[in-house]
Amino acid sequence: MNSHELYPIGELARRTGSPVRTIRFYSDHGILPPAGRTPAGYRLYDEASVARLELVRTLRDLGLDLEAVRKVVDRELSLPQVAAAHAEALDVQIRVLRLRRTVLAAVAERGATPEETRLMHRLARLSEAERQRLVDDFLDAAFGGVSADPAFAGIRRSMTPELPEDPGPEQVRAWVELAELSQDPGFRAHVRHMAEELAAGRAHSGPGPSRGLAVTVGEQVAPAVAAGTEPDSPRADPVVSALLARCAPLLCTGGGEGAARRELLARLEGMNDPRRERYFALLAVVNGWPRPESPGPVLDWAVQALRARVGQP
Repeated sequence: MNSHELYPIGELARRTGSPVRTIRFYSDHGILPPAGRTPAGYRLYDEASVARLELVRTLRDLGLDLEAVRKVVDRELSLPQVAAAHAEALDVQIRVLRLRRTVLAAVAERGATPEETRLMHRLARLSEAERQRLVDDFLDAAFGGVSADPAFAGIRRSMTPELPEDPGPEQVRAWVELAELSQDPGFRAHVRHMAEELAAGRAHSGPGPSRGLAVTVGEQVAPAVAAGTEPDSPRADPVVSALLARCAPLLCTGGGEGAARRELLARLEGMNDPRRERYFALLAVVNGWPRPESPGPVLDWAVQALRARVGQP
């Protein structure tokens, strides 16, 4: 059979291993036009048809759609252009599949209910823009209109989760849990209350840098916790006195030491909410930050010490 010889569709199917119906489908869509026709109108093909069909099969195996295949074989687009675009599309598909796999693994680990599973799947599949809107909604609820103090912009940034483009399974699981937590009305109200207390404390202390209540408490109390000092023992008295003195600029009370103890106790009890600690632990995983040290032991000690002394003059 010479290079100019034409042959029917059945022979092309035999030579390429493609079903006749597939060849007819490609011909009908202009991807594999016949090289000629018989007097009766039947399609005829040549050696170039063999090479074209093999290229079409390769491109289809790679996942290209029919329109992209047609443009490549008709040389309207170069193969490298199409390959680059398709590789990018596959990257997106791979990321989606990884998210789905991670959600299924999380469902298996948590024994989630069907409702929880639907929520987890929805949260994991959010686009980057949708994730940003969800985060902004939570942070607006927490900080919106609280204060014009520039420090609050930094606090907001420090609480912003940013799921990377190609997250690991642990990051996806953390993101899903963090997103669920951020939608919890009770947690939203808690964070809003903390922001309002912080704003009031900064307004009371006046302009200028502030160490912050959590940092101040940690600096004063951590040595006592490490030394094993009992919070209700006399040995804790100087620690509590020093703590009150250092925290006084951040408190709003105008009363004496008893009032300061009560306000500080209320503030620290709020800060000791386990949901707050969990949020920052999840945030560190999502953003790839070092895991933060738990404030629990320090806050527990300070709360117990203040409770033991609230009734004292």
